[in-house]
Amino acid sequence: MVATPIGNLADISLRALHLLGLVDCVACEDTRHSQALLRAYGIDHPGSHWLAVHQHNEAEAVARVLERLHAGQRVAYISDAGTPAISDPGARLVQGVQAAGLRVVPLPGASSVTALLSVSGSLLPDSAGFVFVGFLPSKSAERERAVLGLMVDARAQVLLEAPHRIEALGQALAALGTRRVTLGRELTKQFEEIVTLPAADLLAWLQASPQHIRGEFALVIHAQATSSETPQADDHVLRLLLQELPVKTAVKLAADITGQSRNALYERALMLKKEG
Repeated sequence: MVATPIGNLADISLRALHLLGLVDCVACEDTRHSQALLRAYGIDHPGSHWLAVHQHNEAEAVARVLERLHAGQRVAYISDAGTPAISDPGARLVQGVQAAGLRVVPLPGASSVTALLSVSGSLLPDSAGFVFVGFLPSKSAERERAVLGLMVDARAQVLLEAPHRIEALGQALAALGTRRVTLGRELTKQFEEIVTLPAADLLAWLQASPQHIRGEFALVIHAQATSSETPQADDHVLRLLLQELPVKTAVKLAADITGQSRNALYERALMLKKEG
């Protein structure tokens, strides 16, 4: 499992270049993309060396990889960018190879997750670590429920997002209020941009310039100091619960989630119901 650059071509490791030049087969998401990448390093394998293994054929492609491995071939797997099997194909391939009793070797390298975490300042020595969330659901209702889960978890959390959905994500994360978010856009590329700001201000930043919504995104939601940071966050929890549950049940769950007083939440719930 070989990590490749997420943008800057210089971020390939010497070990990865050495191995990619030696292997008998390069399995990859997109053969055309990966062939161009390797040619940039002077590695030009014939067509017989390439095998497409992507999200639509990964289960079936495992058998073809195993055939090559059992024949004594050396196989490297690369995703389109970064470390395979992290929000990219590769996990099913790893499981299949391991189930066959064969060895899977990691070749570490570039990853947007660790790259952004390293400059976010969110993992202090006394922190509780971080959670890798990846992409939130695309449907708005499911996304709101996912954001509710983010609010409950006090640890730092890492998200990924595509340019056509980044504004929707910014709008959803506004419910986190003053909780800080570090956003990385086009990491390691020419127009790399990294900004840290309150979650409530993220959408406004994205909409401040057309350039801000271009490229690929990684986000770190910083750890929160308290169980609930803002009344806005409490209201968001209440609104979501009130859409599905009676007031008393919604208030009970909201109190468990936010740590706030049931009486205060009950009064606020009645006001929200009155406001519609």
